[in-house]
Amino acid sequence: MFFRKRGKLRQEEDERLLQAIDRMKMKYDNHRHYLDHSFDPSDDSIKQMKLVESLYSFLIREARIRQVRKNKL
Repeated sequence: MFFRKRGKLRQEEDERLLQAIDRMKMKYDNHRHYLDHSFDPSDDSIKQMKLVESLYSFLIREARIRQVRKNKL
């Protein structure tokens, strides 16, 4: 009885993690594109890029630890 709910909660949280990874990947790509095409990026934009990069890598590590995979049909 309780185990079914736990499995469902894990599945929902795994789905939320994958969605967060997708959102952070888009943010990372946008910042990377901006910095690559900037002539002289400001310090704030460089710091923001490092922050986004660290958050993205954290989410990827969390997915590896939890052994979450994206199913491609």
